[in-house]
Amino acid sequence: MTTMEALAIEKNLQDNGGGAFLGRNPSTRLESADDCDGVYHGENLHTFHTLVSCGGSNARSGFASSSGSGGAAKMEREMKPTLGRVLSLVCFGMITQGLSVAEAQQADPPANTGEVADEIIVTGTRDSSRTQFTSLAPVDSFSQEAVHATVTGQLSETLAQLSPSFIVQKLPTSDGLQFVRPATLRNLAPDQTLVLVNGKRFHRSAFLGSRGAQGADLAQIAPFAVERIEVLRDGASAQYGSDAIAGVINIILDDSDAKAVFGQVSQYYEGDGATYQAGARIGFDLDDGHLTATFQYSDAELTSRTRQRPDAIAFQAANPAVTVPNPVQRWGQPDLETYRIAFDGALPVAGIGEAYAFGTYATGEGVNDINWRNPSANPAIFNTTAVYPGFNLRTIYPAGFTPREGTEFDDAQIVVGLRQRDSETFTWDLSASWGRNDSGFFLNNSINASLGPNSPFSFDLGNLVQTEFNLNADFVYRLDVGGLAEPLNIAFGAERRLETYEIQQGDPASFAVGPGASAGLAPNSNGFPGFSDLQAGEWDQESYAAYVDVSASITPNLTADVAGRYEDFSEFGDTFDVKVASRYAFADGVAVRASYSTGFRAPTPGQLNSTSTSQGLDTVTLQLFQTGRLSPTNPVAQFLGAKPLEAEESETVSGGLVWRTDFGLSGSIDAYQIDVTKRFSQSQSFAVTPAIRAQLAALGIPGASAFTSVSFFTNDFDTQTTGLDVVVAYNTEVGPGTLELTGAYNHNETSVERGSISASATQKRLFEEARPEDNATATATYSVGKLELLGRMRYYGAWTDSTGNATGDIFQRFGSIAFFDASVGYNFNERVSMRLGAENVFDKYPDEAVFQASRGLVYSRNSPYDSYGGQYYLRLDAKF
Repeated sequence: MTTMEALAIEKNLQDNGGGAFLGRNPSTRLESADDCDGVYHGENLHTFHTLVSCGGSNARSGFASSSGSGGAAKMEREMKPTLGRVLSLVCFGMITQGLSVAEAQQADPPANTGEVADEIIVTGTRDSSRTQFTSLAPVDSFSQEAVHATVTGQLSETLAQLSPSFIVQKLPTSDGLQFVRPATLRNLAPDQTLVLVNGKRFHRSAFLGSRGAQGADLAQIAPFAVERIEVLRDGASAQYGSDAIAGVINIILDDSDAKAVFGQVSQYYEGDGATYQAGARIGFDLDDGHLTATFQYSDAELTSRTRQRPDAIAFQAANPAVTVPNPVQRWGQPDLETYRIAFDGALPVAGIGEAYAFGTYATGEGVNDINWRNPSANPAIFNTTAVYPGFNLRTIYPAGFTPREGTEFDDAQIVVGLRQRDSETFTWDLSASWGRNDSGFFLNNSINASLGPNSPFSFDLGNLVQTEFNLNADFVYRLDVGGLAEPLNIAFGAERRLETYEIQQGDPASFAVGPGASAGLAPNSNGFPGFSDLQAGEWDQESYAAYVDVSASITPNLTADVAGRYEDFSEFGDTFDVKVASRYAFADGVAVRASYSTGFRAPTPGQLNSTSTSQGLDTVTLQLFQTGRLSPTNPVAQFLGAKPLEAEESETVSGGLVWRTDFGLSGSIDAYQIDVTKRFSQSQSFAVTPAIRAQLAALGIPGASAFTSVSFFTNDFDTQTTGLDVVVAYNTEVGPGTLELTGAYNHNETSVERGSISASATQKRLFEEARPEDNATATATYSVGKLELLGRMRYYGAWTDSTGNATGDIFQRFGSIAFFDASVGYNFNERVSMRLGAENVFDKYPDEAVFQASRGLVYSRNSPYDSYGGQYYLRLDAKF
């Protein structure tokens, strides 16, 4: 099949598929010219013309959303065939062409001996002989095949399907959180899990999320570049430093010399959210060295699980001459286009060792709706004033407007080093790494009301930039000591880390307080104020660390490990952490293990220095409000009780049982308790009095004249997390094929022990119940000949959500839910394979979020799982 033939098939599918695809495809169509539902949500030329034909001056609204800061470029791009479809179909064409010429043979499947393989692990240990079974702490290892057997193109979401203790919230239409999704391990904060790539620290995202968490963004790493993922479920600050309170995720890049391509298309049952993925990986064997490079592209179209807002219905009834879009705003995943690359290379250096380098890069753009601005409910935007005689915003936005917030991001990391790892006695690794995340934000289809007719409709809001530079020296010496079963493994090393945070100013109009503010018109770009010249700046933090990690096989059955790490930070002081772990094999194939560790998470320069302004919507009054977050060093914040930030500290105790058999059954049971003190959070909100407003205005805080409340970051509370992990795997022969069964269960309870959250019944309940206490996954894979059948169950326990508004807090308890996935894989020959499947096969949805109905939201946006229904996919892979 040629690429043109594939494109023709794709067009035929579109032409006969029915329904409206509200995405970036220029062939987007509506059922009829009279059907204006959701037409605003596409950003393509066809949608714009339909908007015009649907009547009224909504055309201006549609045009504004595609102009200004990046809008025109997006419209020009979207007038062309979607690149994701082209790339995916090119790969499909290459694969099917390879199928027609490849040797049509299938290798015999390997015999199943019933024995469980010992896989060497590299996470949580510096002993090169440690395996999952002999590890002193629980380590999960997820293969490349497991990573590729999920439909998502984001590594964080893949991991959430494979590990029940790892949760990713999609948070549709939630400002920056819809693009940098919070991922939590063991129900701790996103920045309390350390992320490594090939054993080296991966940099943070520049975006500060819920409660100010600033974690690494796994979505920046191409899944097609991954060889395997190792997840250490234990505290490891004594081994790795800051952030390793909940555990460590180590992404191992593919370094093989294989050459491979893939193409994948997927879509939700509802007919939206079409995603096109394509990737290529090429490897070279360089005479005792290697070079492997990977490219992956993803184009995910928007979804919408929305009903028309009641106030929009009322507005339409009161203004029959105005065409109000239905729905006026979408709740769903954003339009998101991403390019990602990765490489891994090494070359021997005569007489020294091996020089190596690896890195990742990602760039992309996403855009989504935020809250609709109702002309009848927002006088601070739509009022006419004597300041601007003759100007009436309703002539531009007669049906109100829905701002579209977007991000343009660039993320890069590169590591270079020199190592010697061939010696059985002494090995070493010297490395330098540089990482940077640059997240720019823009806003289309909006206005700065205080500027009146002088306001643009699109805004560049500015950039957040996180940069990290690390120097590492790591050494391992194996010392023969009389009486020990094996040589003593002594690891030691040092690290110097420089972390820099930068806020870059947005368009002056995005933070301006115009003349209309004196008449009550809202300042700043409406929806998300830009970063002002007073917020802009650059701050850094430097740290130095040294560690020692000693592992001893005291007897053939008893192993012990002791680690200590000292670290000094320029901004808040020093810390010393320890870890003690042991393992005892009391029978062949059965062992117990236990560990105790202290840990910490250092406040970042962004948390120490940044400020922000945000807007929200009261779900009862539907009035917009504006809040400010001050830095802890701000005089007003200090007057309200802010203090210098300190490091979060933790103590972790865990113990468990691990086993394996010679008939294919293996598993582990681990219990744990994690106590975290001085946890980082956002303070309570303080109502802005006229005196506070005057102080803020005098300090030049952007938007202070419209603030209703302010807050700041603080070391606020203590928590205790207790839990249980159970992992089981079983391999056996069934009939002519091989059956592999895996299951994992996590029970996790978090209680607030002290602090302002403990004093607030609402906040305490939400913090303790906002995520399920019980999660589980179970997968069955049956392979026979060329065929592979896969079935997976994902279970999430009950959880609680609420909304706060003018009448108080409303809670809603959501019951447990199970999703089922299924796929069929077929190997045409040794080179070409296909997988056809569906996730959430039975199209299950959670209970509706009744307290959010006033906003048009159907399902809670705080859901710990995807709430978009079932989706099906087709994936083709080829190796050369």
